[in-house]
Amino acid sequence: QVQLVESGGGLVQFGGSLRLSCVASGSIFTINTMGWYRQAPGKERELVAVIQSGSSTGYAGSVKGRFTISRDNARNTVYLQMNSLKPEDTAVYYCHAQVATTTRRWAEYDYWGQGTQVTVSS
Repeated sequence: QVQLVESGGGLVQFGGSLRLSCVASGSIFTINTMGWYRQAPGKERELVAVIQSGSSTGYAGSVKGRFTISRDNARNTVYLQMNSLKPEDTAVYYCHAQVATTTRRWAEYDYWGQGTQVTVSS
């Protein structure tokens, strides 16, 4: 029904930048919260940043001041600009969205992308 597709991951040196994108498509009625999570090897998935439909944002303490989340509601797209990257930012980054579909407009469901690898070398 709804698909999230991430792009923009890759290998970058310490202190570098990357911009992740995630496009939602399918039977979308409305999208509420969108966000980015990450999972490093041997660790649990953790929240990186979220953005509400009204554009209010929240960040994990470890990325505040370095990462910026934004969204384009007309394109059902969320972005994550990552600056001053550190080796500890290395992880698979997942896009998340709370979506009400055209067939179930009264309820919101969680959808996830397939993940994109971000590797920061020291």
